[in-house]
Amino acid sequence: MAKFYGVVGYVVNEETVPGVWEEVVTKRPYSGDILKNTNRWQQTPNLNDDISISNLISIVADPFAYENFFNMKFIRWMGTSWKITNVEVQRPRLILTVGGVYNEP
Repeated sequence: MAKFYGVVGYVVNEETVPGVWEEVVTKRPYSGDILKNTNRWQQTPNLNDDISISNLISIVADPFAYENFFNMKFIRWMGTSWKITNVEVQRPRLILTVGGVYNEP
């Protein structure tokens, strides 16, 4: 089983000034294991097809991760930010399902 060490990004909408809401990104490092490592090409009407991965990454969670797992938006892995499409709680770990490329704000 391959090991993982990288950053998980949490995105929360916060009121920065009265009446103005912005996405605030918090990045935290985690370690864990890569349970499944697959990829696929998605055909699109664009010139180039999109790549999408269907990986399962298990991270050792801290109290912050348990309290905010619903705000997890992306994971930084292999030099790219990937969308987190599903989070499964299996204490003491969180199992993250990873999808397409995430464009950070």
